[in-house]
Amino acid sequence: MLEVAGLTKRFGGFTAVDAVSFSVAPGEILGLLGPNGSGKSTTFNCIAGMLRPSAGSIRLAGQEIGGLPAEECCRRGIGRTFQIPRPFRTLSLLENAVLAAHYGAGGRIDAAEAERRARDALRLAQLPDDPNATTQGLGAAGLKKLELARALATQPKLLLADESLGGLDAGEMRQAAQMLKRIRDERGITIVWVEHIMGVLLSVVDRVVVLDHGAVIFRGTPAEAQEDTKVAEVYLGPPESRAA
Repeated sequence: MLEVAGLTKRFGGFTAVDAVSFSVAPGEILGLLGPNGSGKSTTFNCIAGMLRPSAGSIRLAGQEIGGLPAEECCRRGIGRTFQIPRPFRTLSLLENAVLAAHYGAGGRIDAAEAERRARDALRLAQLPDDPNATTQGLGAAGLKKLELARALATQPKLLLADESLGGLDAGEMRQAAQMLKRIRDERGITIVWVEHIMGVLLSVVDRVVVLDHGAVIFRGTPAEAQEDTKVAEVYLGPPESRAA
């Protein structure tokens, strides 16, 4: 579904992403892990068309998309959430999702089809599709669900979930993780999940890619990641500092 090869992004003399390569099979959930500043969001932004890569290739279902603008990437089947939800506060939940549906995959659609897609996305995200339901009173978990619903309304082949656990308590984290797994299982949507919180994510994903300072330091299963020395150092610090 997705093949990233030699992806590099420079900002002036600073290399934020350094020759990153990984692939994602159709229907897989891949965890893209790393501490803050490791290059996860920059990698996401290049895949989603928010940033133009400095070098490398990004292929979606065999077609090169590296350097295409975000709206074209969306139309080709990439949906994404953002770490900080920014819904349209003057619109209802349904209107937020309808607006996303109009900009999604498959070209122009009429109002009835946009509403159908929006209602379906809200139900998947366990939010009301009542036209009168608003964003007022939504807590962190509700806003994350709306962010997910808007992404799902675009009819993605590939969903990029950006730090879906941030700001949630332990119970909400487990619910969010299981929701992503259910969406993959029920709809067959391929998911790349960027996160810096390892625990809950590792119980859901099929494979893990770990970044540090813009480079890949690990690829493998969740179980292998938990036993890997480099991964432990990235998250816990070198052995001598842990002993202290």
